[in-house]
Amino acid sequence: MHTRTSLVAALVALGTLAAMPALAQAETAATTTGAAKSKTHSVQRSKGADGAVDATRIGNNGGVSTVDRSKGADGLTDKVVTGPSGKTKSTDRYRGADGAVDATHVGKKGGVSTVDRSKGADGLTDKVVTGPKGGVTTTDRNRGTDGLVDKTATGPQGGTKVTDRSLNADGTVNRTVTTTKP
Repeated sequence: MHTRTSLVAALVALGTLAAMPALAQAETAATTTGAAKSKTHSVQRSKGADGAVDATRIGNNGGVSTVDRSKGADGLTDKVVTGPSGKTKSTDRYRGADGAVDATHVGKKGGVSTVDRSKGADGLTDKVVTGPKGGVTTTDRNRGTDGLVDKTATGPQGGTKVTDRSLNADGTVNRTVTTTKP
């Protein structure tokens, strides 16, 4: 009985080996015709010497970018991202005079934008973003009569985007977004 099982296993293995060139040929044909293309990207995270989580990202085409996070003197996490071409962009977070977390972003081409957050009279966080070319976008959050948070964003050229949330009887939330061009 044992020899019979060994013989069957040997024949199965032989059949698999005989089929391998056909499988390899089919796989080659599929990749040359474009049928079976795949791309892979990955992110490896590690704790830096300062205790913040850093990352290395490998893109679909093999480009490598790094993210170096660090704790600033104010206890907030800052970061510097170095792209595959070696250019960097950075984010510096800090507490403003009102205690809210503000930020300064420096782009790959040197443009600087700022984010100034503040607590409104209703206790919700509003923000003013000044872009690298001086354009200002404001976001005002407010609590509607239904208790949900609505917001109005006004862009640098005057256009507005109003988000109105409403509560249904079953507890689900609807959202209506109205955009007005300048």
